[in-house]
Amino acid sequence: MVVLGEKFPEVEVATTHGRIKLPDYFKGKWFVLFSHPADFTPVCTTEFVEFAKMHEKFKEINTELIGLSIDQVFAHIKWIEWIKEKLGVEVKFPIIADDQGELAKKLGMISPYKGTNTVRAVFIVDPEGVIRAIVYYPQETGRNITEIYRLVLALQTADKNKVATPANWYVDKLEWKSSSLVGNDVIIPPASNIKDKEDREKRAKKGEIECFDWWFCHKKL
Repeated sequence: MVVLGEKFPEVEVATTHGRIKLPDYFKGKWFVLFSHPADFTPVCTTEFVEFAKMHEKFKEINTELIGLSIDQVFAHIKWIEWIKEKLGVEVKFPIIADDQGELAKKLGMISPYKGTNTVRAVFIVDPEGVIRAIVYYPQETGRNITEIYRLVLALQTADKNKVATPANWYVDKLEWKSSSLVGNDVIIPPASNIKDKEDREKRAKKGEIECFDWWFCHKKL
């Protein structure tokens, strides 16, 4: 598993933007590589919407975004099409299709205790290709995208001014908010069979829960 201060491994990967070489593709820029367990899952969808909405804000601080899961490219493409069509949000950054899990294994994104999908890992890499921060979240907990932005900004500030930043630095100048899709609702795990799917659709019609699609439902706690 890679560690802080190590060079990001040189790899060529398939993405929704074609094949690219990392870290060279982002040479001269910071980039945030983040993994998600799977396409067409609700928590991952909320994360991608928030990343997409903050994409321009990241670009303003010379930082690019790139996602990753072990799904294939066609699944990524269909998923981001669904997000644009159903949610009105366009995902413009590339998503790696690590369908063999090679890069995920190098970066320690697959836990033997959490199945075969990637966990919610975040790698912040500087313009020299050096890994500056690593954050891991479990599959059942969505990330705070604003905190990831704050972390990049804090690292850049430290480099530029030869300083360190304290706890909660810059929080008062950032817009901390709930999910723009579901607010503070909790997400119901996706249906695992046809009966669960049908039951969920019935509950949605009764107003017991709210759904964007049968696999993406939420409710107040």
